Amino acid sequence: MTDNPAPKRIAILISGRGSNMVALADAVQDETIPNAEVAIVISDKPAAVGLERARERGIETLVIERGGRTRPEHDREIIAALAARQIDLVCLAGYMRVLSSEFIDA
Repeated sequence: MTDNPAPKRIAILISGRGSNMVALADAVQDETIPNAEVAIVISDKPAAVGLERARERGIETLVIERGGRTRPEHDREIIAALAARQIDLVCLAGYMRVLSSEFIDA
């Protein structure tokens, strides 16, 4: 008997239309990317069209705006959201923000 490992939980960060996110989500859905699930799509822009495209696919969405905070403060909020959802892999799909070294280290 073979043990099936738990699917890898993927978070996708977007800033706009979400066309790359859709391609990733579709590849997970049709198992081109096997043993994975898109657990959440996070955007720094509340009006990002890709958020609605994710919702249409039944994927949790979250907006974490960057305004009024430093980059590390913003990144810490994203890191906390990823940790709370036990994310294994983060994909940057048109995410238009440079990440802090703290984010990369996490």
